[in-house]
Amino acid sequence: MEKGNECSTHGGLQQMNKHLSSGSTRVIPSTETGLQQASELIRSGETVAFPTETVYGLGANALDAQAVNKIFQAKGRPGDNPLIIHICSREQLSLVASEVPDEAVKLIDEFWPGPLTLILPKQPGVPLETTGGLQTVAVRFPAHPIAIELIKMCGVPLAAPSANRSGKPSPTSAGHVLEDLQGRIAGVIDGGFCKVGVESSVLDLTVSPPALLRPGAVTAEQISAVLGVNIMAGGGVSNQDGPKAPGMKYAHYAPNGELYLVGHGQAEVETIKQLVRQDQAKGFKVGVLATAETAGLYEADVILACGRRDQLDTIAQGLYPALREFDKLGAQRIYAETYPTEGIGLAIMNRLTKPAGGKRLG
Repeated sequence: MEKGNECSTHGGLQQMNKHLSSGSTRVIPSTETGLQQASELIRSGETVAFPTETVYGLGANALDAQAVNKIFQAKGRPGDNPLIIHICSREQLSLVASEVPDEAVKLIDEFWPGPLTLILPKQPGVPLETTGGLQTVAVRFPAHPIAIELIKMCGVPLAAPSANRSGKPSPTSAGHVLEDLQGRIAGVIDGGFCKVGVESSVLDLTVSPPALLRPGAVTAEQISAVLGVNIMAGGGVSNQDGPKAPGMKYAHYAPNGELYLVGHGQAEVETIKQLVRQDQAKGFKVGVLATAETAGLYEADVILACGRRDQLDTIAQGLYPALREFDKLGAQRIYAETYPTEGIGLAIMNRLTKPAGGKRLG
């Protein structure tokens, strides 16, 4: 039986560096010299992964259609899945957005820099490749010093979806990036582990009332308080236009094993125990995604605690590393506890529900 207490112990860059060949992805230190090297690669039309406070992003010049296409090629990402543009100042917003309504100004004042993406009308100079063919643009100002400095050095906004193969759990360390994109991108800046652990909230300000297309660390409750309206999650895909934000149309965040959501009460714990026994009897290698409070209650092939239930921000930080660890340990079926959908719990459940494909037991 393999157990983990907190899912924040990987990366393994030193080991991975030993295997780098001359044609492999370059691991770039987060020094001034390293950031300068990374910016030169991006200015020359290459892609470089870099840390943000949410997850690692795969960056390219957002205004260069050819460079943006390299992101899609590296990730195996569908072309109608829009990219989020990252800027390093409020002044840069005018380069990519043609209108900034009063609602946007209020949110920018409150949450930027930070994990909030706003969907606004795009400037003509933003390629349709970046926006998934839409006349809207998704943009945010990340709250990570490495990301901010890199964008400054590049001198252009950066298109930067999560730096993983499309559909897989997002990376929260440089080691995770290399697991997915080794040899497919020019470089990755090693900036340690990401603080938030799940992607940014995405709010569509081109509709009324604004629609929360993807929940994140900036919560629906916080946005509602600033705007004075009740913000609801959902929406964003139409038959004509396709998805307005990442993670809405296509499968995301999925481990290799089948994931099932069960619940979190005592009865659900007993249900998980029974399901584990049944699957083991059938020959499956079974995993349980638990919390620090409950991990000791289970007997399974792989038991991982991704954080503390009484501190949901730690669950967000540990979720993607845990899903990746299940893959490394070969879990074929995974049973996951669930969480309340208030605050960041809504983002956690969004990231669990999608890879589970709606499969919920108990």
